[in-house]
Amino acid sequence: MTELVRMPVDGPFSLAAAAGFGFGPNTGRNYPAGDAVMRLAFVADDLRHQAGAVIRQEPDGGLVADVSSTGDVAATARQLRRILSVDRPADGWIAAGHRDPVLGRLQAEHPGLRPVLFHSPYEAAAWAMMSQRRHRSQAAALRRRLSEALGQSFELDGQIEHAFPLPDRLLGMETFPGLEPQRIERLHGVAERALAGDLDPEMLASMETGQAMTALRTIPGLGPLYAGLVLLRACGVSDALTLDEPRLRGYLRHYYGLPDEPDDAAVRRIAEPWRPFRTWAAVLIRVSGEGDGLPWRRAVRPR
Repeated sequence: MTELVRMPVDGPFSLAAAAGFGFGPNTGRNYPAGDAVMRLAFVADDLRHQAGAVIRQEPDGGLVADVSSTGDVAATARQLRRILSVDRPADGWIAAGHRDPVLGRLQAEHPGLRPVLFHSPYEAAAWAMMSQRRHRSQAAALRRRLSEALGQSFELDGQIEHAFPLPDRLLGMETFPGLEPQRIERLHGVAERALAGDLDPEMLASMETGQAMTALRTIPGLGPLYAGLVLLRACGVSDALTLDEPRLRGYLRHYYGLPDEPDDAAVRRIAEPWRPFRTWAAVLIRVSGEGDGLPWRRAVRPR
């Protein structure tokens, strides 16, 4: 079933920038936006259906999506709004750029850019298990093969896109090329926890940041870095700030002209004017740093 859904957008938003931003595994990569059509195939939040969507932007800035799904189309539209970060007013985001000239300059250099999220915490946690100790391009290719083999295929405006497998399909997977037994075991753990409700996006977004991080870290294989990825890049939170992002400190040092990488207290101080969009600001700074080709290194976290 295909249904046309209209999604109004509050504040500046560029679908072309979102297409270039990429989702999840492709964040920050300069994929061509082409005709500014975005094609997404994904597991629905109910974890029982998969959906495909062809999204376009209208002249007034709003979005229209051709949604293909056997599930609840209204729920799928809400999920799409979360994925594209168009599910909330943007006045606070604009105000944050006025309070912080550095952030305002980066906003101007990336007009209409908002975080494009993983399709769900479930998919983000699965990505964490597949991408650890792998180059991102290798992990993305593995994810694509797994989706082709076990996910649902959608014809979206002339292109075939494959949704990631449903949790029950992952649980039935005993072997897969490129996945060693431990990774498969951890993917099974993600699927089990998702089906148990532990990766529900609304529940995680409603929790205090530290509480949510602690809960996510009980999933075997999900350390602090990837727990932060699941929380900040899949749940739709806009004002959570974690201090384990390895690139953020070096990029803050560059953009704010600091003599050294900031410690925890300095990061919190720099981020204070970004409220209530500290998550969005950190993502913008990371995208800017990658786009500008800034060097970074994994360092001992200054406290």
